[in-house]
Order: sequence, then structure tokens, then C-alpha cells
Amino acid sequence: MQLNQILKKQILEKNSTLLGVGPMSKNVVDSTIELANKYKILIMLIASRRQIECSEIGPGYCNNWTTEDFSNYVKKRDKYNRIILCRDHGGPWQGNPEVEKKLSIKQTMNNAKKSFAVDIDNDFKIIHIDPSVTFSKKPVSQKIILKRLFELYEFVTNYAKEKNKEVLIEIGTEEQSGGTGTFEDLDQLLNKVKNFTSKKKLKSPTFVVVQSGTKVMETKNVGSFESPIRIMNEIPVEIQIFKVLEVCKKHDIFMKEHNADYLTNDSLKWHPKIGIHATNVAPEFGVEETKALLEYFRLYSDKISEEKFINLSFKSNKWKKWMINKKDDKKDLDKAIIAGHYIFSSKSFKKLIKNFLKKNKLNQKKLNLYLKKNIKNSILRYVKNFNLIQI
Repeated sequence: MQLNQILKKQILEKNSTLLGVGPMSKNVVDSTIELANKYKILIMLIASRRQIECSEIGPGYCNNWTTEDFSNYVKKRDKYNRIILCRDHGGPWQGNPEVEKKLSIKQTMNNAKKSFAVDIDNDFKIIHIDPSVTFSKKPVSQKIILKRLFELYEFVTNYAKEKNKEVLIEIGTEEQSGGTGTFEDLDQLLNKVKNFTSKKKLKSPTFVVVQSGTKVMETKNVGSFESPIRIMNEIPVEIQIFKVLEVCKKHDIFMKEHNADYLTNDSLKWHPKIGIHATNVAPEFGVEETKALLEYFRLYSDKISEEKFINLSFKSNKWKKWMINKKDDKKDLDKAIIAGHYIFSSKSFKKLIKNFLKKNKLNQKKLNLYLKKNIKNSILRYVKNFNLIQI
């Protein structure tokens, strides 16, 4: 059975919402694989280019893995073939080296193609093409964004066909705004994509990223999905999403929601009831691992290790992009919790952990089991509420 048919059976027949987990760390990856295999459920591992990247461009921050290493690692441990390897936000300027080197559009488009090619070679099954990032001071027109989308779309589908690989395409041309967008805009976008794929004789996309009122900042979801107050000039979420799903049904495409982190259990339970087909969650799992690590330091009354970690994480400055107020006076601890997972692969962190384990006569396996227990509880919250398992 082809993956597209498997997904339809999982989502439509079983009335569930498919979960995409961001590989924030090695422990998050291990936890995802172990849960997927234990409960015999499909889970997507949605790797951004900053997390996982091909060897030619450079490894990502998740365990310093290259795409090749990451794929081999997952496939060796995924005994029941329950993990779907996915590329999240693939496209120009989506990788750190391109941003740091300020590459031209031609250079970064070539890099995006290299990255996609290695994804396909290494059995990534779902490719998200997102050409929305730009260094231009002026807003980039939808016409230009679509031109880049179509160029990458044609490359990915033709390369996959050449390599005899089944690859599904996810499209989405903007970051989550926290609002819901309009179903009219979505219909127009999908009509343009349909015209392009028909003209080029390419298969249609499987997923489209939709503005559903979710947006992650700090350690909360600040979008309108759970807002008790009506947003001016915006159709209420509970109405808009049904309109969006009608458009998706018309175009035979699955709705993909990004940034569902930190939504309440009640909101998550409504996802399969409403008919939201798939959802991505990422920062929450990294934050949960960081909180668990701090708890572990405190469990052994190791204030020195705790303070060293907080200092390392805070000084990474990785928390800055997540702040609601750029002049926020939140404590260093809060910021360290937000940024913790970004430093797990650094030499400084590894040295800190090595010294902590030695000083307290512990081993890495015991620590990982503790961390994974907390990560799994967080992932299971989505798995249960999305009707993927009955526990």
C-alpha cells in the first residue's frame, strides 16, 4: 500500500489527527521511535534544515546529525516501520549556513535543491517546500514566492521520480501568524498550484500548511485558536477552520497545522473531531526535556551543575526569537528553559554532563531514561488526544 493511501486510512477512516514531532534532540528522536513502535502508530519526524542537514552543507543542531546519519539512525531503530521521515520548512535561507554567509537567492536555491536531493536519497517521505524566507528589506510578492515554490516543486518531484522514490509534497508559504487567514486565499493558492501541476503533469501536493490560529512564543501558544475574545476583522476560528476544510476537500488535500505546542487537552481533543488532518509540534518537547534535566540536577542537589547549565543556555541567545516582548524582563532561568535544547550537542554541555555524572556516580543511560520519561509523557498527550491510541 502506498503512503498516501496509508495516511488516508489513518486520518479519515480512523478519524485521527496525524502527529509530526520536531527532532529537538536525540532523546526526543528516541522517545518518538519507541512510542511509535510500542503502540504501532504512525508518527512523523519533521526535521527542519536547522535541526538536520545534509553533510555537504553541514550538520544541524540536533545531535550534530547530518541527514544521512539521522536517516540511518532512525531506520535502524524503527523496527516496525512506524516513523515517517519528513523535511519541515525546506527552502531558501532555511539553513543556518545560508543565513550566516548571506548567500544570494541563486546560491540558496541551489542549496535547497541539494538538501532536498539528499532527503529523497535517504528515504524522507514527506517534503515541505517553504520559500517564504527572504533577506529583502521589502516584502516579497506572492508572485515571486510562487515562482520559487514551483521551481523547487518541479525539482523535488522529478528527482524523486528519477530515483524511483515515493515522495509526498507539503506546501506552505508563510510562518504561522497566530491568526486564521482566509479560506478564499487558500482556495486561490490551491487553484494556482493545481494549474501548475496540471501544466507540468506533476502529482498534486498531499498537505497544505494552513493558518489555524496557532503561534508559539516563549512557552505558550499565543494564537487565536484558544482566544475567548473575537479578533477584529477575523472570522472566528471555529467557523474559519470548517471553511478551510471544505476548501481542502474540494482540492483533495490534507490540512496541516503547525505550532500546536502548549494547546490545552480540550483544544487537542477537538482536532480529530473538527477534522484537522495533521499537526506539527516541536519546541514543547525540547522545553520538557530541559525542565526534566533541571529537575534531575535538583534531585541530586547539584546547584553548581544547574547554574552552569542555565548560564550556558542563557548565553546562547537562542531564546531571543521566542520572546513576546523583546524588552521582556523575564528571568535568566525562563530564557534558559526556552533555549536549552539548542545547546545539547555543544562541547560545553557535553563536558558539563560528563562532570555531573561522574561527580554523582551516575551514568548516561539512567539520565536519558529519566529525560525520555518526561518527553514521552508530553508526546503521549498529543497521541491520546489526537485519537491515535486508546489508553
